[in-house]
Amino acid sequence: MAKEKSGSCKRPYALGRRLELSDHKRTAILAAARTQLAANGYLQLTMDTLARESEVTRQTIHNLFGTKAGVLEALFDQLALDGGMERMRNVMQQTNTESMLAGFAEVFADFWSRDRLLIRRIHGIAAIDPEFGAAVEARNRRRKMAAARVVDQLRDGGRDPENRTQRIATLYALTSFEFFDALAEACGDVKDAANSVLVLVRKAFASKP
Repeated sequence: MAKEKSGSCKRPYALGRRLELSDHKRTAILAAARTQLAANGYLQLTMDTLARESEVTRQTIHNLFGTKAGVLEALFDQLALDGGMERMRNVMQQTNTESMLAGFAEVFADFWSRDRLLIRRIHGIAAIDPEFGAAVEARNRRRKMAAARVVDQLRDGGRDPENRTQRIATLYALTSFEFFDALAEACGDVKDAANSVLVLVRKAFASKP
């Protein structure tokens, strides 16, 4: 009986240890992917280079992420977490419509500004890799759905279907990475670009007298 009890204690410990090792390997792989992507680009990012740089086997990468596109999608999720996208939940719970609108613009402007050059490269990859492109497009659809929710909360936002469609498209465009990146390029500073996005959103959705 004592032996059985001892064995039952070891199994949860062993499982916890395996999970800890798995998390450590996952972190190492994503860190390697981020470094390689920023330094060498997409074509040089391979399962072999990831395995070598993160000191794991190719099979481990496959087990954790499936494909190279899976690695990049997980990296994008990590960037979103690091970039404060979890704040969006609080934004969407705002009862003050002006606060919701401003918060929506601020969260995306802050996110795009955190790793602008890397995100630009990720969007470039999405243009040439159908599988990864589909993952990025799925995120864009979620942003558009969130923009629709914001517009519907604004005064007169959803009364006229045509007006609603235009307002959703406007908010979606003003909070896109492509718009932010072009604005940052013109301004020469991501902070100025982020402030400009907020100003433009407020002007576009200023309450009518």
